[in-house]
Amino acid sequence: MRHLSLVATLVATLGATHVPAAELSPASATQYAQATFREYFELLALPNDAIVPADIRKNVDWLEAAFRKRGFTTQQLPNDGKPMLFAEWPGADPSRKTVLFYMHLDGQPVIAEQWQQKSPWVPVLKRKNAKGDWEEIDSAPLFSGPVDPEWRVFGRSSADDKAPIMMFLAAIDALKASGDKPGVNVKVVLDSEEEKGSPSIGKVMLAHRDLLRNDAIVIHDGPMHATNRPTLIFGNRGAAMARLTVYGARVSLHSGHYGNYSPNPAQRLATLLASMKDEQGRVTVAGYYDHVKLGDAERKIMAAVPDDEGALKKRLGIAKTDAVGANYQEAMQYPSLNVRGMQSAAVGDKAANIVPDTAVAEIDVRTTPDSTAAYLGKLVEAHIQKQGYHIVKGKPTDEDRARYDKLASFDMQTEGGDAAGTPMDSAVGQWAYTAMVDAFGAKPEPVRIRMMGGTVPTAEIVEALKVPFAIVPLVNADNNQHASNENMRMGNYIDGTRTIYSLITHPFGGR
Repeated sequence: MRHLSLVATLVATLGATHVPAAELSPASATQYAQATFREYFELLALPNDAIVPADIRKNVDWLEAAFRKRGFTTQQLPNDGKPMLFAEWPGADPSRKTVLFYMHLDGQPVIAEQWQQKSPWVPVLKRKNAKGDWEEIDSAPLFSGPVDPEWRVFGRSSADDKAPIMMFLAAIDALKASGDKPGVNVKVVLDSEEEKGSPSIGKVMLAHRDLLRNDAIVIHDGPMHATNRPTLIFGNRGAAMARLTVYGARVSLHSGHYGNYSPNPAQRLATLLASMKDEQGRVTVAGYYDHVKLGDAERKIMAAVPDDEGALKKRLGIAKTDAVGANYQEAMQYPSLNVRGMQSAAVGDKAANIVPDTAVAEIDVRTTPDSTAAYLGKLVEAHIQKQGYHIVKGKPTDEDRARYDKLASFDMQTEGGDAAGTPMDSAVGQWAYTAMVDAFGAKPEPVRIRMMGGTVPTAEIVEALKVPFAIVPLVNADNNQHASNENMRMGNYIDGTRTIYSLITHPFGGR
């Protein structure tokens, strides 16, 4: 399940006799999406950092009530005080396939003073003014009257990942009102620790495997393509963290008395990190990219993704990209080595004229299906040793200090989220693609992405339940997820409701 396969065509097996399911019109989607906006604001007002179990339980209780109100049977799945939520649409038909829809209810921590609003937990409506800046406006028009698709709701988890949950409920409301029949049996699981790496998702799913039994999984997480065209993703990179510490003298030293004499660990750390990448941003650690094999057909698929790299560079504020891949999509197929933070002594008002005693770098590694964290960690550790360092576990001893010139510790956490991939010509991929085409049309066709750069717990879910998957993101690409001023574009909210409606009303033909 974790290995990506080559695909010659996705739609060849869809067949000329395909009969589209009943679809949700844009006007109806707007109507049912708008009817959930007040609930959406209520949900966003509930803090949901997974480090606070009491807050997670409040979110689970609120969502359980919301699903039950719509006729779902529900069950809270115990998870060390932070339960996950299971919901099932009644009237399962053994002649239909069962699809499990995965979303998560927890969010990233916040630094309130970095947000341009009263509180990250008080959602607000904003629009762009003539200067191109986001300005807060009265939210009342959002709940009744015409909805401007360019309006955005700002607040923590407004996009990642409470919006997809509310879109799902809006689609269910539309299904109940229309009298249409679902094409699949519908199950839902809401993760409570996705932003913490979903450390328990595999254990919880194994403990409830019979309850969760299904034929395919749809994961509603991650951003859509920047064009906001319907997006279908067939894999994701994994995530692992490492801490690299370079040691100097036993204690920080007076820079006047010992500068030019005692080696500076901050300088040494900078040199060591610089040895791991070249000027083009490519990792120079031996063997780091060796397991990534891309054929001509795969490169053609990636080149067909309508990325506007000029616009992307402008939005990011960079003049040149790293040269890891020929384009953005290719770059996401390789494992990354990212310095996410560095620390040594202090700067600004707290700076002192010292030679620091230690320097620390934290590194995040995005893995791929064939390049695991354990494999990449060993390569990085070997590279550090090749630069002349003796690697210690914990702080160096007096014997270490007397014997070795260069001392470092390297701790790699190999149990983060794993990478996952599914064949782009899989039955679940064809089913999801058909649903999108029927809902939005084939020109332009939905965007198909081989593997996205971010990490969701796909591998852990698939490993536990042994079923195929597809990732169907629903939120705008520029949503500032994980950062301050996270936001959700209302046009995406409405289109997401249409997408989910189409998925749940289309029969799924097999594995």
